[in-house]
Amino acid sequence: MRITIVALIALAAGAFAQGPPPGRGGRGRMGFDGPPGPGGPGVESGAGILRAGVKNAPFSADVTTESSHTLADGNHIRQTVNSKVYRDSEGRTRREQAVNLNGLAPDANMQQMVFINDPVAGVSYSLNAKERTGTKSVRNGDGRGFQRQAESASGRGPGPRAGGPDGRQVRMGGVAAKTESLGRQTIEGVQAEGRRTTMTIPAGQAGNELPIHIVSENWYSTDLQTTVLSKHSDPRNGETVTRLLNIGRTEPSHTLFEAPADYKLTESAAGMPHPREGAGQTKQ
Repeated sequence: MRITIVALIALAAGAFAQGPPPGRGGRGRMGFDGPPGPGGPGVESGAGILRAGVKNAPFSADVTTESSHTLADGNHIRQTVNSKVYRDSEGRTRREQAVNLNGLAPDANMQQMVFINDPVAGVSYSLNAKERTGTKSVRNGDGRGFQRQAESASGRGPGPRAGGPDGRQVRMGGVAAKTESLGRQTIEGVQAEGRRTTMTIPAGQAGNELPIHIVSENWYSTDLQTTVLSKHSDPRNGETVTRLLNIGRTEPSHTLFEAPADYKLTESAAGMPHPREGAGQTKQ
């Protein structure tokens, strides 16, 4: 059965989630990179997740996300997802990635998708490179249509950011969270500031006999205004490490932020339901 563009958007939106919210299993909230919270980067910022509209910080990079999980019988599950991201000086963003449709190991049938967000023109694109089709979404009047569209596709919005002083405990969704500074280091040629946040779910709160410690580590680059390395460890779901590699600081070509002329596009308003078959305007 042919997978619709909307379904592909939803899969891609959740691909870089930062782990489940406290006390619940399943996928986590979707994170968006942005300026760090008080005292440093927020716990929900994830490497490779770009916030559109950030000006004068152009770059391109390869993004690698490695996840591992050990089952009760000692079996290990390891997966790697690769993508490519770009942002120009005007804040346009582009992501190229293969979307895994069956949730299993990558194979030759994975759809190659391109996601473009152009806040200057007020449009975004979700493009299927194999079928040369896509969706063009027009920003809503309040200027937040693109973010709501991504949140709606993933079924969740941005979660809370941990911003308590170093060594102090704060409350995040009723769960104690302790944040500490990791100092600064050079990662892939850029300076980054690190912070580690540890959330503890008390025994009995989620049916757990012992406390559960969830650790998120983020390294944020002020120059790039994005997270370049993130690590997330949750004993219920394993470990995930996402890093930016081969970071380039040159201005990406403007053609990367445009839909190719030969793509067949269906147009809709960002944040609105996808039009039924034949209901949208089609551009040849």
